[in-house]
Amino acid sequence: MSEFWLISAPGDQENLQALERMNTVTSKSNLSYNTKFSIPDFKVGTLDSLVGLSDELGKLDTFAESLIKKMAQSVVEVMEDAKGKVPENLLANGVDLTSFVTHFEWDMAKYPAKQPLVSVVDTLAKQLAQIETDLKSRTAAYNTLKTNLENLEKKSMGNLFTRTLSDIVSKEDFVLDSEYLITLLVIVPKPSYTQWQKTYESLSDMVVPRSTKLIAEDNEGGLFTVTLFRKVIEDFKTKAKENKFTVREFYYDEKEIKREREEMSRLLSDKKQQYQTSCVALKKGSSTFPDHKVKVTPLGPPDRPAAGQTDRERESEGEGEGPLLRWLKVNFSEAFIAWIHLKALRVFVESVLRYGLPVNFQAVLLQPHKKSSTKRLREVLNSVFRHLDQVAAASILDASVEIPGLQLNNQDYFPYVYFHIDLSLLD
Repeated sequence: MSEFWLISAPGDQENLQALERMNTVTSKSNLSYNTKFSIPDFKVGTLDSLVGLSDELGKLDTFAESLIKKMAQSVVEVMEDAKGKVPENLLANGVDLTSFVTHFEWDMAKYPAKQPLVSVVDTLAKQLAQIETDLKSRTAAYNTLKTNLENLEKKSMGNLFTRTLSDIVSKEDFVLDSEYLITLLVIVPKPSYTQWQKTYESLSDMVVPRSTKLIAEDNEGGLFTVTLFRKVIEDFKTKAKENKFTVREFYYDEKEIKREREEMSRLLSDKKQQYQTSCVALKKGSSTFPDHKVKVTPLGPPDRPAAGQTDRERESEGEGEGPLLRWLKVNFSEAFIAWIHLKALRVFVESVLRYGLPVNFQAVLLQPHKKSSTKRLREVLNSVFRHLDQVAAASILDASVEIPGLQLNNQDYFPYVYFHIDLSLLD
């Protein structure tokens, strides 16, 4: 299971023996895997400052957990074409998350234990806040890119009546720059192909003989060209409609079509560069637009690769790692590491508040073996550390201080310091 319980008990002889009993029972019953969790000695300060810090750490813990969930989800979204590889990109300091937690060591260089606790917490808070700010900025830019790409892709959805034709038609399909002639595009139902071929020349006067050509098809019909004189356009449209042929309004603008194709290619390239794989979006002979539920088959020659660019070169463009994925990997690691350091700080602060001074407690990390055993594991812990109830109650009365989490009638109360780490939320 990717779930951990982080607990602590006083470090005196009686409670160290209780920890040994816990290890023995949980091991024999195969309830959990237990390891010591090392936490350095910090400068304690005053009791009032610890109470305030306890509340601040609780909020910061929630914020950090939410942040790494968002970052994990962002990795999933960026790696949409390779989701199976997501876990190997969600690492902490180069190792998988479970290994990092079970082998946790406090980073003295980044968070010096000799500093006041308030300073250590402030360092962590500023680090996480900066990561969140950068995440918002980067994901906003990526989402804008995705939205623009989706808007263009929507144009290629649907049937021949609604979709864009810029990726289907070519200059050779039209009579251009003629004062008298014009080429129209007509959608003909599949069962009416023969009727169209027999009648299109007689639908109106001044239709150029043998000028029709099937240039694309979908599931419902085909897109045909027909050339005629400009002066009979309206008459031809009327007669075509009477025969259930639909003239598709379309003007061939080479500059506009080129601009639209280049915009699509640019957006595809920009999106791909955020997470590059060995697969390219545009293969030789494919449409500029990706496939959709309604497939339109262009009947002309396949697109040519860019001049001077081989298939191998174009396919290798996707290899490597894009800037957004690279940033997410690095900063997910930083945020996760900071989160586990916050858990360690919470254990320290709550242990001092609950067990008193001088600082003397032992933290233990438990990894339940399976979900079904957690209830039994909880019963074992509560039984082993039941004697801490009286100690905790007495400390509250003596200090006359309200300590968070020590209300004895609270069903979430535990006789020992307890925090939960759930890595399954990142799956």
